[in-house]
Amino acid sequence: MDNRKGSNTAVILIVSMLLSFICGAAGAYLISKNTTTTESIVKNITTSELVETSISTSVDKVYYRTFVILAYSKGKQISTGTGFIYKIEGNTAYILTNNHVIDGADSAKVEFNDDDTRYEVNIVGGDNYSDIAVLTLNTTSIKHEVAKVEFGDSASLKLGDTVFTVGSPMGIEYKGTVTKGIVSGLNRQVEVGGSNYSGADYIMNVIQIDAAVNPGNSGGPLSDVSGKVVGIISLKIVQDEVEGMGFAIPIEDALTCANVLETGKSIERPFVGISMEALPSDYVAYRYGLVIPASVTEGIWVREISEGSPAERAGLKANDIIVKINTVSTNSIAKFRYELYKYKVGDTIMITYYRNGVIGSVNVTLGKNN
Repeated sequence: MDNRKGSNTAVILIVSMLLSFICGAAGAYLISKNTTTTESIVKNITTSELVETSISTSVDKVYYRTFVILAYSKGKQISTGTGFIYKIEGNTAYILTNNHVIDGADSAKVEFNDDDTRYEVNIVGGDNYSDIAVLTLNTTSIKHEVAKVEFGDSASLKLGDTVFTVGSPMGIEYKGTVTKGIVSGLNRQVEVGGSNYSGADYIMNVIQIDAAVNPGNSGGPLSDVSGKVVGIISLKIVQDEVEGMGFAIPIEDALTCANVLETGKSIERPFVGISMEALPSDYVAYRYGLVIPASVTEGIWVREISEGSPAERAGLKANDIIVKINTVSTNSIAKFRYELYKYKVGDTIMITYYRNGVIGSVNVTLGKNN
């Protein structure tokens, strides 16, 4: 009996040792596997964060090719903004900026972000409706490295993409400020210009961003995470209740205008030959004897017709209420111009209007605005 007890005890001891070894090995394997997995997760998270946050190399591609612009009229500084080199030919660097930065100026100077030397530039031309202007800089006497930015494709942008801009918010004191955000909206149609009386002047097709932009950022490059320029900062909704809404013109649209302006020519837009106002109130309509059907709540009021203009030749008259260009409603002056400027000189469009309460339409062959 004692021998059997000893044998059983030995067997139990051996089995216990084997089980302990197996469990220990399995535990070590699981711990090793979990540790490897955890390390991989941490490594992946770290790599992802680096891709998202470390854009310093991308900023370098733009930073030294961007300027603060100082615009003058009769020797007095009237505005500041931002610009960047988009083209170099020989000893001439071409700078892209907003028209409203140099509007009304007879001269301008620029400073690199990393250099306090001011350089005279030539104002080549600008366009109000596209808000694009071109300056040139003679590089022969500049010791600073001069290079142009790289361009990306604004059409490839997606909501949530990381973007950044380099600019001069609030003037020269803060030149070279970098702000980062995301693409908040694409193909936004924003009404700009004009007054409370006549409404907006025109519509711009823009990229909406949430990167901080302020007066002085106008004309600065909007770049994707790789440092390629996909737009040019143009305007900001400035209202007390609105924050984090900036806008940029797609770079393709800006360059199309710049390619014309850099030759010294103006952007050619079609001409109809009418002066317009917003749809009048009932009181104004009564005062001018206008008959506007109750169902017509949107449109533009033709105040005058230019003599010999395409509008006069087509049969449009003062006090007509225009409601459509071809099949598209023109519910405001801004919308009318936006639709009209899609066409070229020599194109024929159909304009639908109300006259004395009766609807009509005419074909207008668009002319050139001299």
